Amino acid sequence: MEHNTMNTFLEKELDKRLPFAWYLLGSMIVIIFSFMGQIPMLFFLSEDSATTMDPKNPMSIFAHLDPNLTLFLLLFSFFIAFLGFLFVLTKIHKQSFVSVTTSRKAIDFKRFFFAFSFWAIASILFVGIDYYFSPQNYEVTFQLKPFLIMFGISVVLIPFQSGLEEYLFRGYLMQGFAKLTRNRWLPLILTSVIFGMLHVFNPEIEKLGMGLLFYYIGTGFFFGIMTLMDEGIELALGFHIANNLITALLVTADWTAFQTYSILNDIAEPTLLPELVLSLFILYPISLFILSKKYGWTNWKYKLTARIDESKAEL
Repeated sequence: MEHNTMNTFLEKELDKRLPFAWYLLGSMIVIIFSFMGQIPMLFFLSEDSATTMDPKNPMSIFAHLDPNLTLFLLLFSFFIAFLGFLFVLTKIHKQSFVSVTTSRKAIDFKRFFFAFSFWAIASILFVGIDYYFSPQNYEVTFQLKPFLIMFGISVVLIPFQSGLEEYLFRGYLMQGFAKLTRNRWLPLILTSVIFGMLHVFNPEIEKLGMGLLFYYIGTGFFFGIMTLMDEGIELALGFHIANNLITALLVTADWTAFQTYSILNDIAEPTLLPELVLSLFILYPISLFILSKKYGWTNWKYKLTARIDESKAEL
């Protein structure tokens, strides 16, 4: 069967891309910008913060700070890192923002908003159902003024945090690995594994164990498959931003990365296996099935595993 490789996400402007070493350099620059974004945080940490930190809860280093200030400081570093990514993309690689977003001529915001709405509604329903059947697992912690401040911080900055991860892994590095490997399956695997492993320092790992990395890696595959099948990251962006934003607004726990003035506080003892099974083997496959029907995805094997023929790439 003939397959048209014209205008596909991994092949787009393939011949114009720099060698892979430049992608490593670009990633390092983004990391440097991220460290620069953490400088304001140092001014708010007391001298004895590190010595009084609970080793089982790294987030306790911020215990003396207001949760909204902590949230802002954590997310601010991602905003600065996102600026670093834009610098790398436009000044080093000389690529447009659209080129690492989609194979289409312009960003499809309808796709983004559909994915965002779909996952936001699903997340709200899941939390609502769980609260209805197990109210003893939650504390209602809603405070209007702090919540509104947190809402503003989250709506403005969480898209930069989630967006950076999607642009860096499903856009920038996935295209870079495609240039290096000349196939589709290795970029999918490599970006998913690296994405998952970078979450190893999350406080959730301390609470639930290293097995949680399977969730993060599986989530990377979920977003990566979505990107390759849809020829762009618009859907992955919508899902990722909705997941992090709704989680921050609705429910928090003492052991999560984001400590917020959310509506609910989860006080139940967390369990890993049910969450893994529910997400990786039920929710993600169902979501991919729904998206495949809506957007008419076909040729799964080809789009996820085929080799890349640079001679047929878009010029």
